[in-house]
Amino acid sequence: MKLSPLPGSEVPIGKVPYGVTGLSSADINRDHSVNMQDTLNNRIPGVVVDDLQGNAFQTGVQYRGFEASPVNGLPQGIAVYQNGVRINEAFGDTVNWDFIPANAIADLTVMSSNPIFGLNAIGGAINVTMKDGFNFQGADIDTRFGSFGRKQVSTEAGMRSGNWAAYGAFEAINDDGFRDFSDAEERRGYADLGVKGDGAEFHLNGTIASSHVGVTAAVPEELLDFGGRTRTFTSPQITQSDMQMVSLNGIVQATPDVSVSGVGYYRHFKQSHIDGNISEFEPCTVPGGAGVIGTSLCTEDGAPLYALGAGGLTGITLPDGVLGSIDKTGQNTDGYGFSLQAVNKANLFGHRNQFIIGTSYDHGHVAYRASSELGTFLPKYVVKGTGQTLSGDSNLPEECDDGDPAPCPYTDATSVTPRSLTTLNDYVGVYALDAFDVTDRLTVTVGGRFNYARVQIINTGEPSLDALDGVNTYNRFNPSAGFTYKINPNLSFYGGYSEANRAATASEIACSDPDNPCIIESALASDPPLKQVVTRTWELGFRGEHNYWTGEKLNWSLGWFRALNSDDIIQIADRQQGRGYFANAGETQRQGIEASVDYRSQRFFAYASYAYVDATFQSTNIIPSENNPHEETPCPVDPSAIDDEVPTCLTIRPGNRMPGVPRHRFKVGFDYKLTPKWTFGSDLIAASDQIFYGDEGNHDRPLPGYAKVNLHTSYDITDRIQVYGLIENLFDQQYGVYGTYFNTELAQEAGPGAGGSGGPDPSLKGLKYDPDNARTITPAIPFAAYGGVKVRF
Repeated sequence: MKLSPLPGSEVPIGKVPYGVTGLSSADINRDHSVNMQDTLNNRIPGVVVDDLQGNAFQTGVQYRGFEASPVNGLPQGIAVYQNGVRINEAFGDTVNWDFIPANAIADLTVMSSNPIFGLNAIGGAINVTMKDGFNFQGADIDTRFGSFGRKQVSTEAGMRSGNWAAYGAFEAINDDGFRDFSDAEERRGYADLGVKGDGAEFHLNGTIASSHVGVTAAVPEELLDFGGRTRTFTSPQITQSDMQMVSLNGIVQATPDVSVSGVGYYRHFKQSHIDGNISEFEPCTVPGGAGVIGTSLCTEDGAPLYALGAGGLTGITLPDGVLGSIDKTGQNTDGYGFSLQAVNKANLFGHRNQFIIGTSYDHGHVAYRASSELGTFLPKYVVKGTGQTLSGDSNLPEECDDGDPAPCPYTDATSVTPRSLTTLNDYVGVYALDAFDVTDRLTVTVGGRFNYARVQIINTGEPSLDALDGVNTYNRFNPSAGFTYKINPNLSFYGGYSEANRAATASEIACSDPDNPCIIESALASDPPLKQVVTRTWELGFRGEHNYWTGEKLNWSLGWFRALNSDDIIQIADRQQGRGYFANAGETQRQGIEASVDYRSQRFFAYASYAYVDATFQSTNIIPSENNPHEETPCPVDPSAIDDEVPTCLTIRPGNRMPGVPRHRFKVGFDYKLTPKWTFGSDLIAASDQIFYGDEGNHDRPLPGYAKVNLHTSYDITDRIQVYGLIENLFDQQYGVYGTYFNTELAQEAGPGAGGSGGPDPSLKGLKYDPDNARTITPAIPFAAYGGVKVRF
């Protein structure tokens, strides 16, 4: 196992003082999964996959209650590396799992909090190593077809000639999705050119990916009951992403005891997202200001809106029917950086010792934009744009010429004004770690890392929004200490303490003003400073490894952990539909136990694991909860506000469960060779209930837990040709994997009675939303079957 992202830091797993699990390419390929996060979900005890966007290719990985997700807005807490390059995106530390070709992965390691892995490793790190021509020779092509229009082809090839080797892999996947508008198109490839010499090895590799994903998100429970699991709630929701990355990495054995390794990279990432939403805009009449003509549309709090055209602000032409909006966001990112590391394995005072020292630098340059287009509803909650980009008037006078000498009450006049900004990220890290064998049984590990982060935001849009400009810096030294003790050759005991920090991301910093909420997944407002998150983690556990003379092998582990976050950052939903902001929320805690066992013989493989993860708030907070009917705490209100309606808030109390984190996760699976050519296997994944997002006060009933069974089988027709089949959700269990809330009143207006250009939706005739049930869920995939052929050359 590697104690750092770079090669040269390998140690036996028995000397790692943290919770750690490693998977090989054989483990990854056993169930023929094309999504790396599904493999993690099957095999890693503390992992569960969450699905905020309603598409199998845009799911997130949650480990011990910490996230590594493609969704901006979730508090990211896991550092992810590919061949030593940190691939958390610069703008929001998000992770796009669908960029990694599953067939090109050589191995991966999931490790709990280890500060050596740098920023965002507060919950742990996932280190992915890709294949090369030295460890893979030959070629294969894998084709698959199945449910919901699935068509895919995967291919890889590797060769070696003397000191040189080359490898390449490619995957193309098309899927219609089991819900309306949930299609996906994935293209991703990886290539590596390597050379070895006396005591040195270098690799030049590149990754390229493009994806078009229909995002379908959560759906009201009553709509799912009425129309089935194929239903979606507000469309279009489409994410288009492109990425190209090139890196050069190598390791040199400078002396018999000292190795030096390093990596340098360049990464380009471009993404656009459109999101059709219900709108709370209302027809209104307000006076004009600064030469702008009057408008006929306002936000809920009375802020006037205008259409933005080539000649500036104009009045809005209201379409027929129920109003909606299409929120558009996009980012264009260039990043580069390097890491250098030296490892000395010379004995110290006559005892085995491994000393690691290293440094890293990462730079990100992001051009970001966001805007809202006025729309109207068609059947199936589809929003059609009108071509009118919405904007607030940033030049409203102090008095609004309405005869009232009081200051202008339109506090939210620019909440929908298009935003354009540039962010610059600079991350620097210096780390050291020493693993010293005090005795043949006891190893003590001590280390730490200093992190420095600078995040600059530059407004490149409306001059009145120059308050966005600013520089935020964060720095901290994070220590770690641990031990492993070999009780006997087959049993070891470990324990450790570590600290790690997460700097606020550009997307969080620029969207942290509750008076200026942002489009969700956007950075649109001024920036009261956010504090960095600091996590303190304690761990204790046992590991056992038994190798039998018959060739059988048994591994098991049992561990306890406790991670306390200070100044944790959470996303808060605003009163205005589709808007939110970020804030520090004091302390949160994740603690629990993990247990796993696996057994392997020549014909049989089996595994089982259980994890208990108790994720709770530890500080009192009062936050808005506009759509949760179970929350009735009046919000603190500004006396000068003109809104007569007192908004609803919720009170978070110490001990309240955090949303989206199941307490119990149970996994079991097996593979059995029925004949030397025929293998059959199954996996069961179960998780307990979870709290709805927006119910941080824990007043509503949770989203129920679930259990699903998957099957897989393969038959080798010849040594080169294999046929296989997969079944997902064998018993067609109907359950949800994510829950939040919606505005029932607006949904009723936009649904059965919607009178837009498409007329009322006849498919929703008779549907009524209960104002006391605002729950929406993301449904899990139903029964699905796939079949494929794999040919080896």
